[in-house]
Amino acid sequence: MRLAVIGIGLMGGSLAMSLKKKGMVSKVIGVDQNIEHQKQALQLGIVDEIMTLDNAIAASDVIAIATPIDVAENLLPTILNLVNKQVVFDLGSTKESIAAIAKAHVNKGRFVPTHPMWGTEFSGPAAAQSDAFAEKATIICNKEQVDADALTLVEKIYQALGMHLLYMDAVKHDIHVAYVSHISHITSFALANTVLEKEKESDAIFELASSGFESTVRLAKSNAAMWVPIFMQNKENVLDVLNEHISQLKKFKASLEKENPAYLLELIQNANQIKRILK
Repeated sequence: MRLAVIGIGLMGGSLAMSLKKKGMVSKVIGVDQNIEHQKQALQLGIVDEIMTLDNAIAASDVIAIATPIDVAENLLPTILNLVNKQVVFDLGSTKESIAAIAKAHVNKGRFVPTHPMWGTEFSGPAAAQSDAFAEKATIICNKEQVDADALTLVEKIYQALGMHLLYMDAVKHDIHVAYVSHISHITSFALANTVLEKEKESDAIFELASSGFESTVRLAKSNAAMWVPIFMQNKENVLDVLNEHISQLKKFKASLEKENPAYLLELIQNANQIKRILK
């Protein structure tokens, strides 16, 4: 199977490396506007060849779109115009809009909207990992609008990577990821900005930062070019969860302002219930 990866960064690079390692692909073709990413991907053996978008689609059996979501949405109609029997899938963090774009196209059945639930705070081909997706979940959306053979092939790809599959409506997907993923990143960005604003001595941050702070703020190192489109794309759902998060922060603030340790204890013990879900 010949794979074209459009966007040879963390996600696209990891997909290519993982499928190569599993022997699922005979050739990986890279498409990326970033010249440095092209060079790195070739040097690291992530891709076998760099091509233009048109040539890559013509030379491949399956196309993975691993660009930021706004770029993916702009590219999808062009890609679907060029495919015949090829299968196209994306790795984006929002699904409602791109699924709607595909649904309006005559070749909608060749596109499988997916979201592998994995990522790190790093970016670029050098950050790619060959065992990235093992034991993680992949969400496949709106499978009813996908051709059976296209769905089967994408399922086999993710299963070969050791992932378990979840099926979900694209609208519901975007609601759920706002709560379990997008708010985590906003919180991390906000916490980093808070510390950078209030703690002017960088040495003190480095020396005193505990593992708890480091793990909480880790996501603040994530690529802005990827996350701005995600937040904007999923704006309504993100605003909904952000309003709830602000409400929860106000409760903690009130318990301190009113010197109410009993209420503070109640808030923390209620939060402890997350242990029932996250072991």
